[in-house]
Amino acid sequence: MTGDQDRGGGQAGARVKDSRQDRLKLALRENLKRRKSQARGREDVASDAADAPLDDGGGNEPGR
Repeated sequence: MTGDQDRGGGQAGARVKDSRQDRLKLALRENLKRRKSQARGREDVASDAADAPLDDGGGNEPGR
């Protein structure tokens, strides 16, 4: 029966579930670190672009 299958490996099933949760927790933490690092990199590029002069190098005033 279906109820008999759940009784057999209670301890082993719990250990497998715990190790799976530990792996998922670690993967989520690493993913968060990677995403934060990427966001910091994008902020650096955006701030560099914001600090750059808008001169096109042609010697003409913009819009003329």
